[in-house]
Amino acid sequence: MTATRVLVLNSGSSSLKYQLLDMRDSSRLATGFVERIGERTSRLKHTALTTGETRETTGPVADHAAALKAVSEELGRDGLGLDSPDLAAIGHRVVHGGSSFTEPVIVDDAVIAEIERLIPVAPLHNPANLTGIRTARSLRPDLPQVAVFDTAFHTTMPESAARYAIDVSTADEYRIRRYGFHGTSHAYVSRETAKLLGKAPGDVNVIVLHLGNGASASAVREGRCVDTSMGLTPLEGLVMGTRSGDVDPAVIFHLARVGGMSTDEIDTLLNKKSGLIGLCGDNDMREIRRRVDEGDEQARLAFDIYIHRLKKYIGAYYAVLGRVDAIAFTAGVGENAAAVREAAVAGLEGLGLAVDAGLNAARGDGARIVSPEGARVAVAVVPTDEELEIATQTYALVGASHDLT
Repeated sequence: MTATRVLVLNSGSSSLKYQLLDMRDSSRLATGFVERIGERTSRLKHTALTTGETRETTGPVADHAAALKAVSEELGRDGLGLDSPDLAAIGHRVVHGGSSFTEPVIVDDAVIAEIERLIPVAPLHNPANLTGIRTARSLRPDLPQVAVFDTAFHTTMPESAARYAIDVSTADEYRIRRYGFHGTSHAYVSRETAKLLGKAPGDVNVIVLHLGNGASASAVREGRCVDTSMGLTPLEGLVMGTRSGDVDPAVIFHLARVGGMSTDEIDTLLNKKSGLIGLCGDNDMREIRRRVDEGDEQARLAFDIYIHRLKKYIGAYYAVLGRVDAIAFTAGVGENAAAVREAAVAGLEGLGLAVDAGLNAARGDGARIVSPEGARVAVAVVPTDEELEIATQTYALVGASHDLT
């Protein structure tokens, strides 16, 4: 039987998320996660979408190897195990591919060594991603393992967008440049937006706004990223749930010299105690909007700062692209917070941007247009699907020898 299934793994420092897809029709067969790996209170939640059955187990899961073995056992109970001949490959999300990886690659020892070499610029993510890769390779050494990089979609940025204006030799020595993140989401959403408009990706210019707890914007010209808001790390750019986004770099020197803070303390401040949670104590947009509606001035200020930054990037990327066919909102906040979408384009009617109040407020699961009929620039809500994007890229790389008919 032809192998047409792809298992997608997203390994975090203490978690493992997974989805099993059949690439004949991009359908999901199973999904789940293991959380709190390494603790006595580990939890595995598994859903077999073929039957609709959901199972949960709790108890200690020592490490990622044990977690993946437990996942394999759960899949096996549904006839979908890691040993299945229907499994074509395992696709791994890898956060940072640097400048080395511009597209997905089949994992070998050299690829692992390069991902390791990038750990200094992704210390929180790449080690966990590597753990998942090594564990999967040990369980299925015969199966292609594919690394799909969050940064890859952004490698098409011109040097004028990717370079920081610092000494070139210093930047090159320490690999300091703008890499961008959320690339699988931006790639998927920009293509789906073109499809929503009835056009090919190469005929469309799109501003993609990936707004979740982490948030990023991208300018996509004719299917290729030409600018994005995140930089060397995911800290730069938009106001996020716990990250500051753009700040004057001298803030860091000031906190060190005047505040006596260590680099680790400043790192924690900007990455975990800033953004919305630093401004108002909440990083859930639903709670912030509830507080705004009740007249909470601190929440209102946090919301206004969030929107101000977002609007600045919309304007900047409009200028970068020259012509914009659509703005696409995606991820948890982008897909669900109508107030954010409305506020982000308010006052930009001169750029052809507006939302229809009824369309914007209406709930929906699929991609949809929320701008008025005949608007010069379409405002769209496009649910992201990073797992499908990873599976698609993985299968495209290994599926040449697989007959899908």
